[in-house]
Amino acid sequence: MQTVTREPAAAPRRLPARRARLPVRRRLAGALTGLVVLPLLTLLMHTVLRGILNLSSQMLLYLVAVVVVGLIGGLLPALTAAVAAATLVAYYFMAPIDAFAIADPNNVVALVSFLGAAAVSSVIGLAARRTQEAETLATAIAESREELRVLVAEQASLRRVATLVARGVPPADIFPAVAQEVGSLFGADATPIARLDPDGVATVVAVVGEPPAMLAAGSRWKPEPPLAIAMVLRTGRSARTDDYHDGCGPADNADCRLGIRSAVAAPIVVEGRLWGTIGILGRHERFPADTEQRMVGFTELIGTAVANADSRAQLTASRARIVAAADDARRRIERDLHDGTQQRLVSLCLQLRLAQSAVPAESSELQRQIGRVAEELTGAMEELREIARGIHPAILSEGGLGPALRTLARRAAIPVELDIRTDDRAAEPIEVAAYYVVSEALTNTTKHAHASYAHVSVEKRGSRLHLSIRDDGEGGADPARGSGLVGLRDRVHALDGSIEVNSRRGEGTAIVAELPLRPN
Repeated sequence: MQTVTREPAAAPRRLPARRARLPVRRRLAGALTGLVVLPLLTLLMHTVLRGILNLSSQMLLYLVAVVVVGLIGGLLPALTAAVAAATLVAYYFMAPIDAFAIADPNNVVALVSFLGAAAVSSVIGLAARRTQEAETLATAIAESREELRVLVAEQASLRRVATLVARGVPPADIFPAVAQEVGSLFGADATPIARLDPDGVATVVAVVGEPPAMLAAGSRWKPEPPLAIAMVLRTGRSARTDDYHDGCGPADNADCRLGIRSAVAAPIVVEGRLWGTIGILGRHERFPADTEQRMVGFTELIGTAVANADSRAQLTASRARIVAAADDARRRIERDLHDGTQQRLVSLCLQLRLAQSAVPAESSELQRQIGRVAEELTGAMEELREIARGIHPAILSEGGLGPALRTLARRAAIPVELDIRTDDRAAEPIEVAAYYVVSEALTNTTKHAHASYAHVSVEKRGSRLHLSIRDDGEGGADPARGSGLVGLRDRVHALDGSIEVNSRRGEGTAIVAELPLRPN
């Protein structure tokens, strides 16, 4: 439950009056000034300056004293000082001496003059203070607006970098983007990002601006103090160095060669270990004192991007190992079937034929039975041969992808138009993946698409193998419904490839896959 406190209705009208009052400390200072200055001034004029100054000069000095009290302490101390000054002037310096009478016009004039001076001086002092307060407030507002502008700019930069990280953009593309954002945000002349290698040498992975030659992208060097980057790589903590050139002597050391005035560096930590650092270099002005703290958000995003990339790389490598192990198992099974089971069945079929030929002519029924068994055995051998081809086609290993796809097209149940534009052999895992992409696509076309033909194209585009399988079927294929394409996608992605399926209802199906010619 929240408690709401309401101000009285008259409170807003009292606020200006409260704001107009001086602090108690100032009023006491003004009163103390009057208590000290007026007696001292009276004593001085009554003794040392007696007979030297005329009444006008004496009154002028008292007026100055009253004005000073009013400027320091405000209206109340000034009015008190004015009454006291008028009394002292009338008593000690206006005839009759040592007397004070309100009925005397001269005394009244002195009192009114001093009171007027007190009021005017307090108003002037108050106006001056209000002007100063207004200037201070305007400065504070301007500083707040600048801080807000900087904060908004920083948050916008962080959002842009976070978006790249969330999209899974590779670190190689995130590094220059972060360097650009940080450099622009802090007005740096150069912004390098360096990775700490196991041998203690730093590798510059990205840099923007105008860096020294030793900080060029791709350069490897071993930073030494007093460089801020070197201190970060040694301690794992943020560091800054200002005025490099102030200590430059005849020696041509590294910090002098940099020609910078200020540098700030922050550590990049990945899963609890120091991965590297990001630094900003300025040749003209020092960076603000809070720069190190403001760079933390960017270093955390870089660390997240690197950690995500490492996880993805490990996952891809694991999936690639699984696919390779499965292919090896398929290859062994195919070889065992071909060299073992098939050969034994062939031998058995030959023996049956020999037995059939040795049966006497009068046992024609036995000959027919042996012949039927031999034919069944021959059919089983063909089925086993087809199974072996499905497990792992021997022609793929022997002749390559082109001959294997031609054999696959000849055995297809629908006409297949082949367009193979490359004879270069790819790595074995790549050819196996490409073969199974085409094989699964043609199987789906035959079973589900009700197509009259299919078109398969294979070509090399740079360092990648491009596959395209299209049909004129009814479309509507959904890889998420277990059509076999899910396994193909895993196989292709494990080899750093890509696969897309476009299958609108009534427009046929198109499968496009790309694979690297050499796996990473």
